[in-house]
Amino acid sequence: MMWYLLLLIPAAILVFLFVIVLRAVNFKPLPQPEISEEEQAFDREKGIENLAELIKCKTVSYRDPEMEDDGEFKKLVELLPSLYPNVFKVCEFKEMTDRGLLFRWKGKNDGDPAVLMAHYDVVPVNEDQWELPAFEAIIKDGCLWGRGTLDTKVTFNGILTAADTLIAKGFTPEHDIYFAFSGGEEVNGEGAVRIVDYFEENSIEPAFVLDEGGAVVENVFPGVSKPCGLIGIAEKGMMDVQYTVRTNGGHASAPKPNGPVDQLAKACVNVLKNPFSAHLTPPVAEMFNTLGRYSSFVYKIIFANIKIFLPVLDMICKKSGGELNALMRTTVAFTQMSGSAASNVIPPEASVVSNIRLNPYDNVDGAMEHLKAAIDNEKVDVSLIHGMNPSRISTTDCEGWEKVSSAVASTWKGCIVAPYLMVQCSDSRHWGRISDKVYRFSAMDLTSEERSTIHGNNERIRLDSVGRTIEFYLRLMEKC
Repeated sequence: MMWYLLLLIPAAILVFLFVIVLRAVNFKPLPQPEISEEEQAFDREKGIENLAELIKCKTVSYRDPEMEDDGEFKKLVELLPSLYPNVFKVCEFKEMTDRGLLFRWKGKNDGDPAVLMAHYDVVPVNEDQWELPAFEAIIKDGCLWGRGTLDTKVTFNGILTAADTLIAKGFTPEHDIYFAFSGGEEVNGEGAVRIVDYFEENSIEPAFVLDEGGAVVENVFPGVSKPCGLIGIAEKGMMDVQYTVRTNGGHASAPKPNGPVDQLAKACVNVLKNPFSAHLTPPVAEMFNTLGRYSSFVYKIIFANIKIFLPVLDMICKKSGGELNALMRTTVAFTQMSGSAASNVIPPEASVVSNIRLNPYDNVDGAMEHLKAAIDNEKVDVSLIHGMNPSRISTTDCEGWEKVSSAVASTWKGCIVAPYLMVQCSDSRHWGRISDKVYRFSAMDLTSEERSTIHGNNERIRLDSVGRTIEFYLRLMEKC
């Protein structure tokens, strides 16, 4: 009997290996979106000039409104009729509260309106660390330099330039197209919320909503060499949490055990040693199922048998961190610390702050429980500064997804279009309460270096990228 079992075990292993390899062999690419070969004619130089004028407006948003220059925001809005005259001739325009701007381009038929989004506020700039001025829109080495060139005045300009071009040609969309712009996205302002309120109050149900998010990128997925056009179908939630320890303080020459900083250090270590559980959410599963089919054969074995290899993938994610880990779980990054004002004084109060990005299967309340359990110290006060749960997950089984994905594939020919989970936050999350067809795609192809300038120094965009952004919106609007 024993010899029989000894033969059975290797046979079972061979069958297992045969099955996972066979799955990998049959793990072939899925059908990609329809591609249009039609060329798009438009004034590329005018598109670049328009974007340059927007960049010159210092629409910097701050959490403290007193720090903002309201005149710069008004300057941008007042420029729009001269930059996009055809849009203002044909489209209805509303200035909403909290710097929301809403255009309606009336279509031939009622129902199924598209909503195209962008924000025109930008984050602050450390001017002395830039190679060129951040608000002069200088063109150098084939790039337009300035804060907001990538995030997101380029799409703001792309939408309006495309509409202006099509209107000049006499084009009218089949259904209404709304342009929904916010002037406070960077500080979680209410402009986008007010626009969603307007849609809800007027019972307007979008066919789809498109905001910033993914892009056409290379070398971001294991074993895939082709460019990938990533369209977000959900975004992670976000929390800021403060951890505080209070004591009587004292002189640093005679420290007692377990001072406030000591306890906080242990708390940080315990949180990092107890990461949140990994979850294979629908956006990530769809991404793996699409891009994994273009991987090298070793990676195909993993992605074709993802449920079997999930523990291995989880282990890799825990050790490597970075973007893949962020796709799989809720992440914690400690970002701020405060303690004593003097080096020889033990602080009576010390605190640290972490920024947490919530996986779609986690939520604010559950995350707070996880943190407290990991720290396991009642002397560490764990408090929520602010938080928002993950967005609703959008469907990819609808015409809205087909229109967006086809416009991506037609503009960046040869790229692999795939859903993904957006790890940052955007105004698009507010639309989840009225639609499950909310997509996130920043209409650009970006290198890793270019992505690093978003919210950083020397933000700039290649001039040819400005043109492709406009081309993308021309294709998309023609489908609406």
